[in-house]
Amino acid sequence: MSEVKISAATRTEFGKGAARRIRREDKVPGVLYGHGSDPLHLTLPGHDLLMALRTPNVLIALDIDGKTNELAIPKSVQRDPLKGFLEHVDLLLVKRGEKVTVEVPVHTEGELAPGGYLLEHVLNALPVEAEATHIPESVTVSVEGLEAGASILAKDITLPKGTTLAVEEDAVVLQVLAAQAEEAPEGEETVEEEAAEA
Repeated sequence: MSEVKISAATRTEFGKGAARRIRREDKVPGVLYGHGSDPLHLTLPGHDLLMALRTPNVLIALDIDGKTNELAIPKSVQRDPLKGFLEHVDLLLVKRGEKVTVEVPVHTEGELAPGGYLLEHVLNALPVEAEATHIPESVTVSVEGLEAGASILAKDITLPKGTTLAVEEDAVVLQVLAAQAEEAPEGEETVEEEAAEA
């Protein structure tokens, strides 16, 4: 679990005009909330935040106005739909040792059995509960040799130590589907077979 240090400043201006001014300075408006405390409005450096958010569930060590240090994880990120730049970020305050529920990306490795099968990601991310400073970046599942009809359930996935499922154990995460190719009726040769014989 990577921890990224970011300097932030408290924000006193609000509204669309203030947000635009902040973005023109390559900064991002954000809100830090959690633990029953009042939401804290922040201005964060755009480039540093963008780099940090490349890691799913990144743990951000915030240095606020050079006075306070807080730990946070990204909860909601708004991007410009056309240009992709960051418009706003919601950060959730966390403490070391505290358990949080997050969604962890599911990666696959290996090849399906021969036969043109398709792998469907029913869940692209697996909801898990983990200690705030030890959130796994992803989980990896082997699909080696799986055929149509096979599925991988949440309980089949090996989680890192200290991480538990935050979803039903029998929830389908991945399933293998048969390719939807038209099969020639028995006795009729396909175009490829005819071409091969010619």
